[in-house]
Amino acid sequence: MQNNYLKRTGSKTAVAAILRKSWYHLRLSVRHPARVPTWDAIVLTASSPEQAQLYEWQLNRAKRIGRISPSTVTLAVPDPLGCRIGSGAATLHAILALANHYRLEVEADHLNPESLSQCKWSGGDSHPFSLVDLITKKHILLLHAGGDSKRVPWANPMGKVFIPLPYLAKDNNDGPVPSLFDHILAISSCARQAFQNEGGILIMTGDVLPCFDASNLVLPEDASCVVTVPITVDIASNHGVIVASQSRILDEKFSVDLVENLLQKPCVEELIKHQAILEDGRTLLDTGIIAVRGKAWVDLSTLACSCEPMISELMESKKEMSLYEDLVAAWVPAKHDWLRLRVLGSELVDKLGKHKVFSYCAYDLFFLHFGTSSEVLEHMTETCSELVGRRHLCSIPATTASDIASSAIILSSKIEPGVSIGEDSLIYNSSISGAIRIGSQSIVVGLNVQMSGNRTSQEQFTFMLPDRHCLWEVPLVVNKERVIVYCGLHDNPKILLSKDGTFCGKPWRKILDDSGIQETDLWSSDEKCLWSAKLFPVIPYFDMLRLAKWIMGLGNLKSEAAFYYSLWKKSHRLSLEELHRSIDFLHMCSKLSIHQADIVTGIVKSCIDFGLLGRNLYQLCEEIVHTDEASGVEICEGFLKMCPKIHAEHSQLLLPRSRAYQVNVDLLKVCGKEKMAFELEHSVCRGC
Repeated sequence: MQNNYLKRTGSKTAVAAILRKSWYHLRLSVRHPARVPTWDAIVLTASSPEQAQLYEWQLNRAKRIGRISPSTVTLAVPDPLGCRIGSGAATLHAILALANHYRLEVEADHLNPESLSQCKWSGGDSHPFSLVDLITKKHILLLHAGGDSKRVPWANPMGKVFIPLPYLAKDNNDGPVPSLFDHILAISSCARQAFQNEGGILIMTGDVLPCFDASNLVLPEDASCVVTVPITVDIASNHGVIVASQSRILDEKFSVDLVENLLQKPCVEELIKHQAILEDGRTLLDTGIIAVRGKAWVDLSTLACSCEPMISELMESKKEMSLYEDLVAAWVPAKHDWLRLRVLGSELVDKLGKHKVFSYCAYDLFFLHFGTSSEVLEHMTETCSELVGRRHLCSIPATTASDIASSAIILSSKIEPGVSIGEDSLIYNSSISGAIRIGSQSIVVGLNVQMSGNRTSQEQFTFMLPDRHCLWEVPLVVNKERVIVYCGLHDNPKILLSKDGTFCGKPWRKILDDSGIQETDLWSSDEKCLWSAKLFPVIPYFDMLRLAKWIMGLGNLKSEAAFYYSLWKKSHRLSLEELHRSIDFLHMCSKLSIHQADIVTGIVKSCIDFGLLGRNLYQLCEEIVHTDEASGVEICEGFLKMCPKIHAEHSQLLLPRSRAYQVNVDLLKVCGKEKMAFELEHSVCRGC
């Protein structure tokens, strides 16, 4: 529905303008934080210590490539003991973790040693004021990025917030592939001004890109604020709705109103009863963006710094505290009676209830949700297709050697001759060779199909991924194995077999009947769904692909069905749920860096060989050097040795002499030869 709204209003141009303005602001804030204030801290929540480790790697990489200022503290905070405590409790836990991080920094610097003993949390009614003081003046961006991404299962190895999103990728052809996280950083960078010099926190969710001009954001003093957008009532029935009073601050682009009530997935009758319908027949959607500043932020910080008993109670009772239903409700008087009946509700009301929450209604906000695989693909191929860079940092063969649709999106991937890719498919971080055919509207992530020089075992091997399917590779911690995983684009792993659940786009019953697989082969409990099905075998690579063909019902494999069933049944198999807990995140990060450096090396070599030196070789070579400094510098020194050829042939290559010298200087700098680069620049200037 939102996509239709985008098309109807012709607002794709507006989205492009908002994103470009936000990216410009982000770059300024990173390069000149004294001129353009940036966040003091960026915190991500994670579902496990392993996922937090992955996020730390991603945050460090974001700093290295200029997405986050070096002065910004970055932190990934896992849920305690991997327990599900809810987004509200995770918020408090993350704030406490950040406060403790600052405390450790103070201890390391040996500052105020006499007061440090007060910084540690103590039980009872005492308030750890020293710990609170460490963060109340800070400007914090908190992203909720934990969870298991059941509806986008191929994103689990990287984290949904870090899925590739190549909007505006063409603006920097030699830069890394932008991710959803990068765009969220850009949008949020403009919101920093709303806090001015007063401390506060901006909370966002990691599976939504809210495209709006956050530089217009207005935050009432000493209060919290929820960003909203008008939507039709049919959409409201599946989301949270804000009931606001008459406008307090009104502008043609926004309005700021006091929140009077919160509704969850309301029907039309509820909307009418609570007077939630606006004059134009729409209602206010809760976007999940929450800002807290001033005294409200101080009280929230105080609560967070003493939240350990609350977290323990939630873990013991196996309850959850929601950010949007519970914590925000503490700022809405109409919800207090309801909230006091919920776990820890009375404590929330007592500690936070004296403050108010406002609605900032952004009329120009476009809400892009990446909650399912089909939504991810839709936002790249339909909603904002004009913004998408469809070929980015990739190696693809000539059109005569392969059949790759022009609408296919190929990112950080190496495609060999003979591979076929259909319309509107997404290929990311993959190396694919041989007779591999990928259908239309499919997603392939992390696949590494390499035909060896000796093809005896793979001589006649072919594989076709049908239309509207997802296929990805997962590295495992145990035995360093790899598992190939697949499902249909529209499969919902949470839907039970008895509720018409599907796998590879087919009803489970058809999958079982066609393959001969028994329910007892897949499930040992009553929760029979794709998420818990022990489907994916840990066996040699090409055998996994053959079994995938068999389970999907591809080719003429019925004559060998008994063989494939026997091979599948006796193999060690994992479910999506088990795979999520077994991902080797560190290996995946290392593999990603090496893979991207290999692609970039090929690009740089081709540019130098063929005189295509309009590319930013310095930026490209930095990626090579960062992966492995010793071998990276060696590779770049090899490129440096090719510079005399460039100088000698610059006229035949129609290359300005100045550009030839610039390439030489860039390569010298990448190789750490700053003095030689400086001398070369000066010699060129003297020659001019």
